Amino acid sequence: MAISDKDFELLRDFIYNLCGMYFHTTKKYFLESRLTKRMEATGTKSAMDYYGLLKSPRGGEELRFLLDEVTTNETYFFRCVPQLNAIETKFLPEIVEAKGKMGFRKLRIWSAASSSGEEAYTLAMILLEKRATILKDWIIEIIGTDINETVVAQAKEGIYNAYSVRNVPDLYKKKYFKEDAGKFILSPDVKKFVTFNKMNLYDDTKMVFMKSFDFIFCANVLIYFDLASKSKVVQHFYNNLQPYGYFFVGQSESLHGVNDKFKTVHFPGGFGYKK
Repeated sequence: MAISDKDFELLRDFIYNLCGMYFHTTKKYFLESRLTKRMEATGTKSAMDYYGLLKSPRGGEELRFLLDEVTTNETYFFRCVPQLNAIETKFLPEIVEAKGKMGFRKLRIWSAASSSGEEAYTLAMILLEKRATILKDWIIEIIGTDINETVVAQAKEGIYNAYSVRNVPDLYKKKYFKEDAGKFILSPDVKKFVTFNKMNLYDDTKMVFMKSFDFIFCANVLIYFDLASKSKVVQHFYNNLQPYGYFFVGQSESLHGVNDKFKTVHFPGGFGYKK
């Protein structure tokens, strides 16, 4: 179903004002196809009728389905190996030493836009392997958030297909997964360290309460935001990061021109940011 430029802009701006995701006119086909799918599912006859549905008292439920359609959730375990190696060998020991000197023995990590949980659970497994050494008697708290309720539910379930676990080292796969009929079921020992919640990164009220994180990850999400939205969200990340903490985006993303407060930190095969 073709959507006029005027109606496209109206619906695009509605999504933008809600969550900061901006669809340029070059992305009209993508958004149009997703809107058409939802219009057919709801029986609405036109883009304006669908807009009216979104604005109606029952629009909240439909909005959840629409956001599920327009968000991309391509992820898998151990996705960025150079980054994980740097965390394990350099950044984690550094933070543990800094917090230890202050008498703190709690590690807080935020996987923003966590999708179906692979990133958060990867970090949990790596930290679990450190329980016998540098993280002995430490409290580990990992929080995963995503605007897409469907993937949040999948993350909580902790059941994955072979594609998701294809990069998991054999040691971790044998230790932390149980295979059953082609599915890989994550161990409760890993799941207990991670909590998942629905969250809109554009929601200032909720973002200000996400405090005191040692690591924050937000990979492959800022590409959907325009400059104003990026700056707003990244400033929240800056405020919510500990002075000695680290912030990571996707390795094809950059904060250049978005936020000049973060300092770039390079490591073999990649980079991150710190205050």
